Amino acid sequence: MTRRTLLSMAAALPAFSAGPAEVSSELIFPPESWHNHSSSIVELPDGDLFVCWFHGSGERTADDVKILASRRAKGAKEWSAPFELADTPNFPDTNCTMFVDSKKRLWLFWPVILANEWETALMKYKRSLNYNQAGPPRWDDAGNVLIIPKNMVERMQEVWKQDLKPTPFGRYATRLVAMASDKLTSRLGWFTRTHPLGLPSGRILLPLYSDGFSFSLMAISDDGGETWFGSEPIVGYGNIQPSVVRKKDGTLVAYMRDNGPPPKCIHISVSKDEGVSWSPAQDTELPNPGASVEAIALRDGRWIIVYNDLPSGRHSLAVSMSDDEGATWKWTRHLEQKPEGRYHYPSVIQAQDGSVHVTYSYFVREGGKEVKSIKHARFEPSWITSTSN
Repeated sequence: MTRRTLLSMAAALPAFSAGPAEVSSELIFPPESWHNHSSSIVELPDGDLFVCWFHGSGERTADDVKILASRRAKGAKEWSAPFELADTPNFPDTNCTMFVDSKKRLWLFWPVILANEWETALMKYKRSLNYNQAGPPRWDDAGNVLIIPKNMVERMQEVWKQDLKPTPFGRYATRLVAMASDKLTSRLGWFTRTHPLGLPSGRILLPLYSDGFSFSLMAISDDGGETWFGSEPIVGYGNIQPSVVRKKDGTLVAYMRDNGPPPKCIHISVSKDEGVSWSPAQDTELPNPGASVEAIALRDGRWIIVYNDLPSGRHSLAVSMSDDEGATWKWTRHLEQKPEGRYHYPSVIQAQDGSVHVTYSYFVREGGKEVKSIKHARFEPSWITSTSN
């Protein structure tokens, strides 16, 4: 690569820019025609930021898709050049997420798509204690996350009992119940999107969803990720890609993308037993155009959720805050509001210094074609409660 090429690439990256109030943002790499989507951000114990996403010529139908990553060292303003985290030759690797557990081990979770359909997703993981060097971690362990959903048929029949009739949805629901009775169909096709959650008990929840069934569940580990078992499903009407937040009393709340019929709103479900059983999914008042959301609890007890706040379109990316554990969302600000782009699939964390970091897919049109990157934004929680934009 010539010096002129390097200078040209550097010029293509926008400067580290300040948005409203305390927001700063930048692209992790220059926009390109390759498909770059579904990022996940973590802060490593030494303060470095680490982001992964999937990259290729498409999604599940393209067999060249792999997981890439970039690191921004603590105190630095620039991200490293992207490097490879995972690649299953001749199979697409997608929807990655990361997690640093209580033993400071870095986990990478992602699905390999076996037959170019989401319903053929097989969950994989890698785990490392050796990740402080430049470039990819040195992985200590790798394997599959295999689960058997708990009481799947029974739960579907219970929630949909009023709908299992000779109507269009009734016939669809009856077919899904029959699919759930098949071992392979019920155990394959569950995959990730949002961060895992570690509970005070030591339990780890890995949120999963199925495009085949169009609802969600949890993979659960009580032994530090050595083994996993499935929760009961969160049955509803197109509730996928769950993001889980824990209330002070231990209740778990899952917020989910709406892949179902109107009204298009974020779905919600609660668990009183650390994620094993879940209430039927219900609509919230927060709009959703059929796009991923993520919610977290800040260390001061307030909650934030990042989402596309329209019933249609992904050109408006909002951050809302609640001071009553999700009962109401009193404050909303926007990271993006430009109709010519798509800004979606957010991943959000709170760093050790209290700041909030969000990465998201950044799709815009340049020169008559769509180009794609991953964008990173940083702000203080006080930005959300300041005068709304």
